[in-house]
Amino acid sequence: MKFVKGESSEWVNKQQFINFPFRWQDGFGAFSYARSQVDQVVKYIINQEEHHRKKTFLEEYQEFLDDFRIEYDERYIFKPLQ
Repeated sequence: MKFVKGESSEWVNKQQFINFPFRWQDGFGAFSYARSQVDQVVKYIINQEEHHRKKTFLEEYQEFLDDFRIEYDERYIFKPLQ
């Protein structure tokens, strides 16, 4: 993840998509599902835009944390962009 974050940060900054230096927050999360659920995951990805009209990414992320019983500190949860 260190490599992925470093390379992607460098690319975003070189492209100048935003008016300030882009930086990933510390840490990362990973979730896995059983092979038997691959079709459901693919369907979710295909319909993600529609899905997020009903539930924001932030709402869904906190649900993942709760569903997977991952303890977290609210201070370090993603914040909406301003």
